[in-house]
Amino acid sequence: MDISINSLTLTQPDDWHLHLRDGDILRSVLRGSVGQFGRAIVMPNLTPPVVKVEQAAAYRKRILQALNDTAGETQEFEPLMTLYLTDDTPPDEIYKAAESGIIYGVKLYPAGATTNSAAGVTDLLGRCLSTLEAMQKVGMPLLMHGEVTDPKIDIFDREAVFIDRVMIPLRDALPELKVVFEHLTTRQGAEYVRDAAGPIAATITPHHLLYNRNALFNGGIRPHMYCLPVLKREIHRQALLEAATGGSGRFFLGTDSAPHLRGMKESACGCAGCYTAPYAMALYATAFESVGKLDQLEAFASLNGPRFYGLPVNKRKITLERASYTIPDALSVGDDELVPLAAGETLPWRFADAAYT
Repeated sequence: MDISINSLTLTQPDDWHLHLRDGDILRSVLRGSVGQFGRAIVMPNLTPPVVKVEQAAAYRKRILQALNDTAGETQEFEPLMTLYLTDDTPPDEIYKAAESGIIYGVKLYPAGATTNSAAGVTDLLGRCLSTLEAMQKVGMPLLMHGEVTDPKIDIFDREAVFIDRVMIPLRDALPELKVVFEHLTTRQGAEYVRDAAGPIAATITPHHLLYNRNALFNGGIRPHMYCLPVLKREIHRQALLEAATGGSGRFFLGTDSAPHLRGMKESACGCAGCYTAPYAMALYATAFESVGKLDQLEAFASLNGPRFYGLPVNKRKITLERASYTIPDALSVGDDELVPLAAGETLPWRFADAAYT
């Protein structure tokens, strides 16, 4: 990693948690990830969800076609596909996934936890134990949206309660199951991942490193700051910064970039999700620099994730340059538009280029 006053060059990172959607949105947002990232774990919560290997293969084909249409064949980007875990996912589907060469994880959405999660799991160990045992056997990671959906639990406490009610019993029952605690938002989550035994890691988003829950209400309701898990108190943001920049190999980059058209966000029941992909590395660099830890960015963004997933690091390098850049107020998606996270804000870094060394 090469840091100067005016530039930052590092091994090309990967995005270990990305929503690309489908159709027109896919074609519009894909180019926001290409170039910055060499690979991405692609979320399966389409409508209908991607629950079978054949569906994942078809979705991957659509992504690659969109890549060719929008970025050209010279751009290298590998979508790493996932399956959507349901109460009825059979163990045989896990064995097919492991043999497919294109499936790199199975996603747990507790039913009702976030956007397009209605088909999610209602009782993880009660309904999915044999499937989880198959995953442990073949080394397939379980990618967990770590929140309970019990309406009696305060929304700001749902991640912490998830650790006690779901994560600990799961890992007691299946101690060798590879687990990714996705989009961490709390001090409790960071401490659990840091200290737990066995194969566990976590992704952290740029918005949870940069903002606390006050951002949701800065001058009024800010729907484009609304994501799930929701932004938390400042003590949790600080804990996430410490985890991301502290040198532990268990934490790595996952943007959870989740595009929604403006009307879907600015509505009486706005969708959860923040679109960050085009500016992700500049946002992460801003967060790491805020605590004087730019030297830790390459490990977090480019090295820890491949190590956990058993993949080689990318051969390419990318460069961020120190230059004031204002995020646009909106981005075109066909005849519509979406509003990115931090629209109108000025960052001190911007993505410059990607090139082979």
